[in-house]
Amino acid sequence: MRIAVNTRFLMSNKLEGMGWFTHETLKRWVEWHPEHEFIFIFDRPFSEEFIFADNVTGVQAFPPARHPLLFYCWYEWAVPRVLKKYKADVFVSPDGFLSLRAKVPTLMVLHDIAWKHFEKHVYYTAMKYYNYYVPKFVQAATRIATVSEYSKQDIIKAFEADAAKIDVVYNGSHHNYQPITTQEQDKIRVEYSDGQAYFLYVGSIHPRKNVPNLLRAFEAFKKESKSPMKLLFAGRIMWQGGPVGELLETLSSKEDIVFLDYVPNDLLPKIVASAFALTYVSLFEGFGIPILEAMYCDVPSITSNCSSMPEVAGAAGLLADPNSVDSICAQMVALWETPNLRQNLVEKGRIQRQKFSWDLTAKRLWNSLEQILPKEQ
Repeated sequence: MRIAVNTRFLMSNKLEGMGWFTHETLKRWVEWHPEHEFIFIFDRPFSEEFIFADNVTGVQAFPPARHPLLFYCWYEWAVPRVLKKYKADVFVSPDGFLSLRAKVPTLMVLHDIAWKHFEKHVYYTAMKYYNYYVPKFVQAATRIATVSEYSKQDIIKAFEADAAKIDVVYNGSHHNYQPITTQEQDKIRVEYSDGQAYFLYVGSIHPRKNVPNLLRAFEAFKKESKSPMKLLFAGRIMWQGGPVGELLETLSSKEDIVFLDYVPNDLLPKIVASAFALTYVSLFEGFGIPILEAMYCDVPSITSNCSSMPEVAGAAGLLADPNSVDSICAQMVALWETPNLRQNLVEKGRIQRQKFSWDLTAKRLWNSLEQILPKEQ
């Protein structure tokens, strides 16, 4: 069977959210199913590192889909041509978009619909595209996969989608996320936090990530606890991130707040594993991979009590109201003042994390695919 896959997010040295999902699931599919042929459809020149085995054919389809107008050209014209030329039996699209002109069964991975909840934080042209096409994609897809039960219910409610055709496959954590030795932790702290324990935020500095309230909560925590704790940020400042810098200048604790910008993939797991706790109090997440990565590093999380985050953290996280600075601060103080609490959360995390892995994600996604395969195959 020929399985065509949209792989436009597989970009060398630029793998992030959907790119990692695509990479980790497809690498396993290709290895586990050598009896099938895979057609990887890229929208620009691609690296051979993503041609995982002999049963993979890489195809570049013009034009690069990096703008709503080009989205339309790529999905509605370029992709159907590839599907026809290579006689694909099915089309899998892991990036939440689809080709409405595909003449074969389709599996779309719709990770979340954050844009639906935070329209003012999305570029106007992108918002127009999402609002017009995503509802059509949801109806047209033969089957849909998503990454949390919360996201499934969100999709059903927003688009009156058929619940029976939506599968929850969850996300996984890269194998580099694991505990490190005390000596390694000390080295990381000396390098990045003046040798002090630190709370850690991982992710982009974006409005829905709620960074201003995290900063305010840390300011309140420092005043109440008098601790030498630092707060580290590992993530790029994205569009509308400017107010964060303005707020930072008003804080008395600003000398204890460190922005690392983008951290290389080989270093980030060590920074996570050396943290006192992850502080991840987003206003919305479709899954929240940093919570899982922290669990795999034996690091507890303070996270939000909304959207998918309680589902991912389970009993291994301390939940806070992301709209309440006092609520976030209270959990920081509780974790700092109660050593046994931290260890209990770590132990619960070792149990909770067993629900999520890239092996499990790949198997669940393959099960979704099997439900749309042509019967004669």
